[in-house]
Amino acid sequence: MKGDRRVGRHKGLWTYTVKYEPDYFGRRGFTSIRSLKREVNVINVGKLDELIEKLDAEKQLEKRKGKAFLDLEKLGYQKLLAAGTINKPVLVKVEYFSENAAKKIEEAGGEILKKEQEESAETKN
Repeated sequence: MKGDRRVGRHKGLWTYTVKYEPDYFGRRGFTSIRSLKREVNVINVGKLDELIEKLDAEKQLEKRKGKAFLDLEKLGYQKLLAAGTINKPVLVKVEYFSENAAKKIEEAGGEILKKEQEESAETKN
């Protein structure tokens, strides 16, 4: 027995099935892996100094705890990688980051804020 299937749906009752029960056989097709892939914008640690200078010149640089604050999510970046060096202490809010990027920022006197830390800091202020 096939459970909830009905007799003849692939034979004489095919036209009935097509006309009155179009969803009888359930889903069709497949989900392509390419459609599930999302675009991730990446920035390297070495570009943060340039980004700080650019935002400072445009008067859009925010300061917190005496350091420059960069919300990379608002700037359109989802991931921070470790290529390059950084000289300025900076607070960075980003969704994903590499361990080496975190080390380089901490060595420069900065910090990477995770979403939980950022939300708790905003509620305190």
